[in-house]
Amino acid sequence: MIQDVPIEVRRGRLCLSTDRQRLDHAAVLTLLRTAYWGGSLTPEILARAIENSVCFAVFDGQTLIAFGRAITDLATYAYWTDVVVAEAYRRQGIGRWLSETMLAHPQLQGLRRVSLLTRDAASLYTQLGFTQSAGSLTYMEHRDRDSGG
Repeated sequence: MIQDVPIEVRRGRLCLSTDRQRLDHAAVLTLLRTAYWGGSLTPEILARAIENSVCFAVFDGQTLIAFGRAITDLATYAYWTDVVVAEAYRRQGIGRWLSETMLAHPQLQGLRRVSLLTRDAASLYTQLGFTQSAGSLTYMEHRDRDSGG
């Protein structure tokens, strides 16, 4: 079970927090909708996703500027999704800081595999130790057309 033991790390005026109670779902939704994958999210789906994920948020004061979450069984596997940094804060090391904190999170240690999909940040993830999957694996998905998938 995902434990709510909030972790906060400060870097100057920025605060990276895993406290889901601190999240303003409307602000998260607004940030996610700036990304190419975030357009179909509804407030209800986002609330359920946050409730069932290890969430990471970066704040500048009270303003949400970055977000990411890990979907995990807490034993063998985690999938990172919804990792995004507000455009005005990009290229300042915030995505790297967020990703390093996600990798170091106590509940995500000892997993056999952490995976993610990316269209535009492969170089960052490569620097953090991620590798492209070997050609012997085939990525497959089943989409529920009724849910916007």
